[in-house]
Amino acid sequence: MQLGLYFDLRNPTPWQQPWSQVYAHALERIVEAERLGADSVWFSEHHLFTDGYLPQPLVMAAAAAARTSRITLGTAVLLAALRPPMLVAEEAAVVDQLSGGRLELGIGAGYVVSEYEAYATDITRRYSLTDAAVAEVRRLLDDGVVTPPAVRRPFPLWLGYQGPQGARRAGRLGVGLLSLDRSLLDPYREGLVEGGHDPAVARTGGMLDIIVADDPEAALERILPHYAHQLNSYRAAAVAGTGRPAPKEITVEKLRSGVSTVGQIPGLRVLTAADAVAAIRAATDGAPVEHVYLWASVAGMPDDLVDRHIELVCTEVRPNL
Repeated sequence: MQLGLYFDLRNPTPWQQPWSQVYAHALERIVEAERLGADSVWFSEHHLFTDGYLPQPLVMAAAAAARTSRITLGTAVLLAALRPPMLVAEEAAVVDQLSGGRLELGIGAGYVVSEYEAYATDITRRYSLTDAAVAEVRRLLDDGVVTPPAVRRPFPLWLGYQGPQGARRAGRLGVGLLSLDRSLLDPYREGLVEGGHDPAVARTGGMLDIIVADDPEAALERILPHYAHQLNSYRAAAVAGTGRPAPKEITVEKLRSGVSTVGQIPGLRVLTAADAVAAIRAATDGAPVEHVYLWASVAGMPDDLVDRHIELVCTEVRPNL
């Protein structure tokens, strides 16, 4: 199992920095994470977010490939339905060559109407389009159609589908499942069998909502405004382009009232390194997990917390798993 960090490169207005600095600093952190022993870094995708959420994960992966030599580079997830399969396959192959075969291509369907509208694509067909894209990208990469060719064949593909039906679809396509939800293992394996794949090839990965800190209670208090922004941005995106009214904003006070134990609220856990190790073990033991990744930063949270979190993940969490 590899332990990594997840970058979305948000730059919210209340804490905004020059954009060139945001991207440069992210690359510096990726280089440092590799030096400290991190196994992987993952890049996500959204469009038209007011905080500038990373829109092109393979471009960022290419930049990271040029600055690193060992660390796995993943997308979690790339919205393949918004792009021609040939474009996805060619860009993935270039990143794979730049990195010496270190790319893991995670693909998802997305959920934001305005993103599909911006790319003139029908969101009601997002699952069929995504399934078809996965099959075609795999053909283009595994059969050596694109140039340059990918380093690895078969190429490591993942689907970020959620729910039993999504897990079954991922299984039928014979790709990895980007979910750590144990309830999805049976439908995923059933899908593998339905697709003519050996269920023993089942592989999963995914996000755990953990930030590691020396003093979780104090760190959580400083992170709460950033987490409120993150939640509100996702909630706003869910209604963008639908005509539905904007949801009521979640306040820091509401989040604070939900703190149940030191450093923990629903959806986010700020833990000591020892508690993070225990939480990761609990989420992965006995499951075919190949990758776990944690937030690198929550919506522009303070630099000192980000840097210490990355240091603790690499030097105190990873060695004890």
